[in-house]
Amino acid sequence: MSKKRVVVNPEQDLSWLRIFTGNSNIQLVQKICDQLGTSLGKSVVSTFSDGEIHVEIDESVRGMDVFVIQSFLLL
Repeated sequence: MSKKRVVVNPEQDLSWLRIFTGNSNIQLVQKICDQLGTSLGKSVVSTFSDGEIHVEIDESVRGMDVFVIQSFLLL
């Protein structure tokens, strides 16, 4: 079962949406959250010795649409 969710009205309740960030550009993700009118999700981000990141979500996201935004540099 899939649900199509579209923001039609900026005053619309976005309680079904959670946005999380990695370490690369926290300011960008905060601006996205501000634009959407939602708060940044609670999480802990750590880095493994090989450079990979690990995001641990510190809140319930059951039944929500979740996005982790992490930019990277491609050389």
